[in-house]
Amino acid sequence: MEEIRSTIRLRMSQADAHYGGNLVDGARMLALFGDIATELLIRMDGDEGLFLRYDEVEFLAPVFAGDYIEASGWITGTGKTSRTMEFVAKKVIRCLNDPKQPSACDFLEKPVVATRAKGVCVTPLAMQRKKPA
Repeated sequence: MEEIRSTIRLRMSQADAHYGGNLVDGARMLALFGDIATELLIRMDGDEGLFLRYDEVEFLAPVFAGDYIEASGWITGTGKTSRTMEFVAKKVIRCLNDPKQPSACDFLEKPVVATRAKGVCVTPLAMQRKKPA
């Protein structure tokens, strides 16, 4: 079976900042993973499916308003209705948040892994519009 992947790249806004120092809530990364999971299920099954659970979540580096995040996910296993997935969110541009240079940012030659997760989604049989070849 061909690997199915999805990637989203976006900038974290001031609205995403939840804590002092413009720190973005870790739940924002999980919301990105949820959007990626939805795309993966649509591509595989022709239906949005349902997120059943996260088996593992690691918050490895802080994310701040102004940072650019590239989040990716892929299907690692399939059952009759279940799809196991892995996700990673990497910081690819870091906003310096320097009051003297408020628009200063750095492109990171080596992206920083901010969040990793594993999870399981399901698409009920009756909702699966695409059948494996």
